[in-house]
Amino acid sequence: MDEQRETLQRIVSTLANKNDEIHNFIDMLNHTIKNVQINSSNAISELDEEFDGLYSVLDEMKGSMTNTIQQEEASKIQALQDQLSQCNDALESSEELLELAVQSLDIKDHEEFLKTARQIKDRVTMASAFRISLKPKVSDSMSHLMVDFTLERRMLQAVKFLPVPKAPEIDLAACLVADNCITVAWRMPEEDSRVDHFILEYKKTNFDGLPRVKDEQRWELIDYIKATEYTLSGLKFDTKYMNLRVQACNKAVAGEYSDPVTLETKAFVFSLDSTSSHLNLKVEDTYVEWDPTGGKGQEKIKGKENKSSGQNPLLKSNRRSSTLSPKRTSISSRSSARGSRDRFIGESYTVLGDTAIESGQHYWEVRVQKDCKSYSVGVTYRNLGKFDQLGKTNSSWCIHINNWLQTTFSAKHNNKTKILDIPVPDRIGVYCDFDGGHLAFYNANSKELLHTFRTKFTQPLLPGFMIWCGGLTVNTGLQVPSPVKTLQKNENGLSGSTNSLNNIA
Repeated sequence: MDEQRETLQRIVSTLANKNDEIHNFIDMLNHTIKNVQINSSNAISELDEEFDGLYSVLDEMKGSMTNTIQQEEASKIQALQDQLSQCNDALESSEELLELAVQSLDIKDHEEFLKTARQIKDRVTMASAFRISLKPKVSDSMSHLMVDFTLERRMLQAVKFLPVPKAPEIDLAACLVADNCITVAWRMPEEDSRVDHFILEYKKTNFDGLPRVKDEQRWELIDYIKATEYTLSGLKFDTKYMNLRVQACNKAVAGEYSDPVTLETKAFVFSLDSTSSHLNLKVEDTYVEWDPTGGKGQEKIKGKENKSSGQNPLLKSNRRSSTLSPKRTSISSRSSARGSRDRFIGESYTVLGDTAIESGQHYWEVRVQKDCKSYSVGVTYRNLGKFDQLGKTNSSWCIHINNWLQTTFSAKHNNKTKILDIPVPDRIGVYCDFDGGHLAFYNANSKELLHTFRTKFTQPLLPGFMIWCGGLTVNTGLQVPSPVKTLQKNENGLSGSTNSLNNIA
């Protein structure tokens, strides 16, 4: 019976998964149909624009050519009219001279006849009718009249749709995920000189495999990529994966998308647990700020401690004995701390992260306000007591910066302190290798190692922060930086004698 029930449960699970796949495929088909309609309308609009542009060019050419012909016509008519005017003037003068010559033939007086004949001869010699050209200065043929569109007509008749570029192929082996950057490389299945640029699209997801139409994230677009490689930088890895796809574009049209690829983008993401922080801390997501008015409603605990509240509480040594300290409480899970603000009281101005580290290598960064008087950054087991301060128990590790009166920089664990004689950075990187037992602190700007704790972690770790007079911001969703990986690799090669220098005995 149990075997049949288990078999049936597997069948039900298989059918449910198959139904989910079919639903997803139906959504994809409907989405594709809608896109086909939209893209068809866009293609027709673009075709109209192309032909309108072609008509506009032809109209412009026609206007220019017509203007040229009209200019030639005006020039030739003007030249011919000038020549015609000259001919009319010469003809008028020649007719007048002819009439005079005819009349001279009737003169009887020999002397007068000779005189008149000489005058007519002189005038004929100078007459314009004998000097003008009787050939038109210009022909009636138009030099710009004929336009041969034979070649252009053949070219226009040969116009076809520009071929759609083929889908690129993403080279998964050449893709790189490192330092919160993703480098994507692709190639065309065959050489295509008409490809003008590429479009890269990506979206974050928590689902492995093919992207889903109804996924919670939309596609982000990077356009006009000229190369066949692109690096997405400055990403926050707050999801498990990222889908990527590429399409090639020529001057007119975009081709099909490449087959999408899914790259793993896991990183440690957490927020500050505002519901279980100290009342004197104001917490918003990844920001915590000292709030001296926050504890007014808190019941006064230990009058002696309250009297000393003007001093730096994070510098005071842990003078409480086990008989004076109240019973310590623990945080069993994120939900267990909801609904109360008494997780930390007294002078344990602490707030923890809301997500525990149970395995793997993780990294986050902390930026502190310049006017902050005192703060600690580290990790702790869940059993940190409500009066405990980071680094003063055997289950918490931290570095502590004090700017009260003078600046001190130290590493703390199990109520023991090691002074760090190095400058305090304005941004601190925290590296935690749970399985390897390493907790290291870095200058987040230069990636210079500040201090390393080496131990064997036996319980889940929570990021921990203590702050007094100031504020700090936590930056999560970061991969372990490559320089940190390199430094840790070198650190792992150190001898046992060197390890003792990095521990607080």
